[in-house]
Amino acid sequence: MKAVRIHEDGGPEVLCYEDAPDPVPGAGEVLVRLRAASLNHLDLWIRKGLPSVPKPRILGADGAGIREDTGEEVVINPGIEHGDKISVVGEHMDGTHAELVAVPETNVYPLPDGVSFEEAAAFPLVYETAYRLLVTKAGLQEGEWVLLWGIGSGVGSAGLAIAKALGARTLVTSSSDEKLERAGELGADATVNHATGDVPAAVKEATGGTGVDVVLEHVGEATWQTSLQSARTGGRIVVCGATSGPNPPAALHRIWWKQLTIYGSSMGTKEDFEGAYELVASGRAKPLVDSVFPLAEARAAHERMEAGEQFGKIVLRIP
Repeated sequence: MKAVRIHEDGGPEVLCYEDAPDPVPGAGEVLVRLRAASLNHLDLWIRKGLPSVPKPRILGADGAGIREDTGEEVVINPGIEHGDKISVVGEHMDGTHAELVAVPETNVYPLPDGVSFEEAAAFPLVYETAYRLLVTKAGLQEGEWVLLWGIGSGVGSAGLAIAKALGARTLVTSSSDEKLERAGELGADATVNHATGDVPAAVKEATGGTGVDVVLEHVGEATWQTSLQSARTGGRIVVCGATSGPNPPAALHRIWWKQLTIYGSSMGTKEDFEGAYELVASGRAKPLVDSVFPLAEARAAHERMEAGEQFGKIVLRIP
């Protein structure tokens, strides 16, 4: 089969589109012939050696395709549960940036009606992550305000779709006015350019001075102070990443003075995936595809993500 593999850590230049051995399903696993797979920041981190993994390694976590044994069109839940630990396809085993992948049968779900392979590949990991943060952890309710940083990101755009499906109100940020305009078209209630505008002022205006009920925080050093400032008294902050750095100014007094609750999470459980899957299958939330590249052009897809040009998910079409 053809696959995108890495043989060493590094930049996009280490990605190799090449022949690789067909996977052999183990006990309880099924073989899926992939038609689409998406790109996550996890793929960039693994490519760079954060963490370093045994090589050669096929990247990719999300995917959709056809079961080899039944011919059924399916989408893959990328979270693999091991007791109380959750790992991801592509993190501890060969991933989905290939023509074939072997995964546990319990992680394979029917392709929802009216959802393309590309759309199906775009939602599993980011929707599962955002669902766990907003629903399972923060308990987001209808009518509450949620602040979503970096709306062009996979988690940001998934958070917008889930929040709107729940009837919550959304204030989204981006450094791109074009992305903010697109977010408004997708239902964002308020927008602010975090590079040129005043996020706390925008929060104050949107919420009538009370602050947001929930902040979805995945940026880290560049946004943490503002996240603490933007949350209302008794608000919740959910954290799943730190793309701008892991050591932000703490401003600890805001946490106790405002009685804030901070939840950390990564990926999600089977129940989280199924909650997100139901939103997509029912049509209440629609996966957002930024662009589609042939599998052979995975390097260009990585370069687009690293440049921060995407709005939604970057998808690889297979074959």
